[in-house]
Amino acid sequence: MLTQEHEALKESVREFAREVVAPVIGKYYEQHAFPYDIVRQMGRMGLFGLPFPEEHGGMGGDYFTLCLALEELARIDSSVAITLEAAISLGAMPIYRFGTEAQKAEWLPRLTSGEAIAAFGLTEPGFGSDAGGTQTRAVLDGDEWVINGSKAFITNSGTDITAMVTVTAVTGTNPDGSKELSAIIVPSGTPGFTVQPGYSKVGWCASDTHELTFSDCRVPAANLLGERGRGFAQFLRILDEGRIAIAALAVGLAQGCVDESVKYAKERHAFGQPIGAFQAIQFKIADMEVRTHTARLAYYDAAARMLAGDDFKRQAAIAKLHASEIAVTNAREATQIHGGYGFMNEFPVARFWRDSKILEIGEGTSEVQRMIIARDLGL
Repeated sequence: MLTQEHEALKESVREFAREVVAPVIGKYYEQHAFPYDIVRQMGRMGLFGLPFPEEHGGMGGDYFTLCLALEELARIDSSVAITLEAAISLGAMPIYRFGTEAQKAEWLPRLTSGEAIAAFGLTEPGFGSDAGGTQTRAVLDGDEWVINGSKAFITNSGTDITAMVTVTAVTGTNPDGSKELSAIIVPSGTPGFTVQPGYSKVGWCASDTHELTFSDCRVPAANLLGERGRGFAQFLRILDEGRIAIAALAVGLAQGCVDESVKYAKERHAFGQPIGAFQAIQFKIADMEVRTHTARLAYYDAAARMLAGDDFKRQAAIAKLHASEIAVTNAREATQIHGGYGFMNEFPVARFWRDSKILEIGEGTSEVQRMIIARDLGL
């Protein structure tokens, strides 16, 4: 069972999503515009500081608290939810987990308040799931890193409030001949760091996504995040945590599909009665609710294991895999229940349908999750 504090947070975010996000997000989505006003309000609510301690400007909560907020936001809109998720788990969390005290003092107060957001540059144009194939390079020249390369599909990387991007880069060669990968903080506006035009996307149309290029981009040697050569291991940990958050977001989308389908089934009449009176519609919606409930339990379990300090890699992969796939299924079924109206952008389920597919791709594809699960089983 959830604590009173968790229930209060869920209710607060649910009310915000329904009263603030729902009335306006359709316009942002159609215009492919970043919802700065919504983000500012989330900052004032303290959402960007949810899992961070008060000493760094946070709210003193935990990662599960963040997941609950993401679920409630995604019940209404995934662009807003992924903006918060990426800003915390991929932007601020690496600084909190691996940064020096000086780096934490410089960046976290702005990031936890929502005054600024940060991004995480791992994926490259030619290397998606194969993060070990990183081609971006950083060479130490005196007291500076010189970075050359590019990153693709980077969320929150080009907004007016993006303060920095942490990038993984090859910084040398390990004794066994493999690439030495490190993580380096690159502040926005650094010469040689270029944010390319935003992508034209199928979904998440009100979130910010860009390709990034680095051409002789110089940053201080002190911008190394964590240990040299530990960049890949550090971000595997970040991605494990992030998969729980994405699972929560997917559950929110799936629940939103149930909400909208129940509402529509009561309002839409056919053959003299609400379509919700027909068993075919009832069974579709019942199955949607079953899928959502079980996916929620999966991410609750993964989060509980993480917070207890237990190994949670397999459970995070299970939660992300299951939640993302049932979100796609629920979005398809909700669209079918709505009939022709489900194909119209004025109805939320059309947005849910477009937003759901990326959940099977981002932060580790479904195939990668199955690999992680199989390997953890000893195969």
